Amino acid sequence: MFNEVKSAMQKPTRKYTYREVDESEVISALEDLFVIRPQTLRNICKHFVDELTLGLKEDGHTLKMIPSYVANRPTGKETGSYLALDLGGTNFRVCEVYLEGDSKVRLTQKKFSIPDYAKCGQSDVLFDFLAESVLAFITENNIPTESDIPLGFTFSFPVKQTAIDKGYLINWTKGFDCKDTINKDVVELLNEALARKNVKVHVSALVNDTVGTLMSHAYNDPGTMVGVILGTGTNAAYVEKVSAIPKWEGGPVESGEMIINCEWGAFDNERVVLPFNKYDQMMDEGSNNKGEQTFEKMISGLYLGEIVRQVIVELIQRRVLFGGISSPEIETPYKFETAYMSRIERDHTSDLIDTKMVLQELLNIPYPAPRDRRIVRRICELVGTRAARLAAVGVAAVVTKMNRVDSGCTVAIDGSVYEHYPHFANRMKDALHELLGMFEENVSLQLGKDGSSVGAGVIAALA
Repeated sequence: MFNEVKSAMQKPTRKYTYREVDESEVISALEDLFVIRPQTLRNICKHFVDELTLGLKEDGHTLKMIPSYVANRPTGKETGSYLALDLGGTNFRVCEVYLEGDSKVRLTQKKFSIPDYAKCGQSDVLFDFLAESVLAFITENNIPTESDIPLGFTFSFPVKQTAIDKGYLINWTKGFDCKDTINKDVVELLNEALARKNVKVHVSALVNDTVGTLMSHAYNDPGTMVGVILGTGTNAAYVEKVSAIPKWEGGPVESGEMIINCEWGAFDNERVVLPFNKYDQMMDEGSNNKGEQTFEKMISGLYLGEIVRQVIVELIQRRVLFGGISSPEIETPYKFETAYMSRIERDHTSDLIDTKMVLQELLNIPYPAPRDRRIVRRICELVGTRAARLAAVGVAAVVTKMNRVDSGCTVAIDGSVYEHYPHFANRMKDALHELLGMFEENVSLQLGKDGSSVGAGVIAALA
């Protein structure tokens, strides 16, 4: 009787049954799909430069190349206190930016989480939520409101900007989908919401996060000519000569320069040169913007974990991983987070204990064998490395378009993927060396932390 009870209490064990596929054979097949050779990098870069040029010529091309109406870079001597609202992804920030001069900045900020109902509901729901958050920040920090406070609004989605404080939404990205906002002026929507909530704040500048990152870093380093975001989404902005923007209709610009918002996440939506494989296609099919933002889907934090999940699920279905045993978690779209990839790539233990914990505790895979852990880790490496190399192609293309390969420049990069993903910066540098040779040393990649927020304050000051 005791033995029967003991037997019933024992946790049942599952015997894994693998198809006879060698581990190296599995990895080799995946490498064929994900590894980008130097010549392919160069081909993509050449096409990228051509697309940048086309977008500057006229509207209607894949790269929107939007003039930002920011025509002056900071000197580092600007002073004053400004508010900034930074809406760029899952979270957003409200900040007080205090410019002290001498390239010094003080920043007070608070992060807010956007609820799903606000991300995909009516526009007034989203903008009222933003206004309420601004009010909460002002109240909490005892910011005086005797007169309207100028606010720089960092809005990291494609807009048709027609003035420094006016821009019409073209389309949502990064999981947002407030359909009634399309073709509306987002500055007006925020100002109306602030008025509804009796908040004495007025939007004085509309800023893309990449433009903000560039301007923030330029406040400290005047050699900064490019701003890049590598986080939930991705984009770039750079300093262009007005004479090289045939579609510019805004009249003479005293500085002769204009910061251009590339909206490079849409690069190669036509799928001409990017190595968009079957797993990318599976991820794209399940996304809420199928066929769009092709470049972004291959390099940004919102999608990298999902690509890894698609690979794992297919290998499970073929019974070459985990003996064909799945779990509800691994079958759920976007459940494999990009943060898990970072944790797995940091796992340098001989038997990949941390990888085992991610798979068992977070994804409920009952017993991932050492072979399985090695395969999963290699999948993460392949997807992460490809992302970094493609990001480097974008940087190389922009620097080439600016004719700054010889003279060089600083590239300010903000975003969680660049800052926190293991080896991402070094992998970008390696790819830049393959693309630019010895001139790679002329391109300085610098972390521009909190750049989009500070940059909004800097632009509000210049405005």
